[in-house]
Amino acid sequence: MLRPSSPRLPLLHDVDPDSELGQLLGLTLARDGQPLNIFAVLAHHPKLMKRFNLFGGMLLNKGDLPAREREILILRVGWNAQSEYEFGQHTIIGGDAGLTDVEVAALASDRCLEVHDWNDTDRDIIVMVDELCAEDCVGDLTFARLRQQWSEAQLVEMVICAGFYRMVSGFLNTMGIPLDDGVPGWPDEPDTSST
Repeated sequence: MLRPSSPRLPLLHDVDPDSELGQLLGLTLARDGQPLNIFAVLAHHPKLMKRFNLFGGMLLNKGDLPAREREILILRVGWNAQSEYEFGQHTIIGGDAGLTDVEVAALASDRCLEVHDWNDTDRDIIVMVDELCAEDCVGDLTFARLRQQWSEAQLVEMVICAGFYRMVSGFLNTMGIPLDDGVPGWPDEPDTSST
């Protein structure tokens, strides 16, 4: 399905910083002093945005998953949902968490598992995300493999994190939220000449 080519709701960037909404936007992630575009659209529903930030912030900053593995999960969800905004934001966050440009590019490929030599842990996360996005359920074999590596709390967090970012990706796609200035879009196709 084609994605909207422009925002369907106005971006609320020019809000009085002393107003209640302005103060709430002041607590969100910003780029060059301006709230990220996702928050400039979420601002149309301040009560929801406040709770969204608490939940998303917990997954992003206070969860039990290691940052690198969390970013593999989120980037793969963004690819499956074809959410360029989600993928672009987490390209930056993923790089900060230790993902290489080659790994990020591989995550944006239908042949992700073939174009990069992932370790078993990374591979299991990618398969989990792909199964969840395709079937709304992680298969028995994949879950059993994950269970050998992760705690019960981490397993819960993985599935919830994937679900949260699927929801976010659907919101971004539906609202036509444009990339923030300086945020990359889709990476170039991975080089498969050595595979």
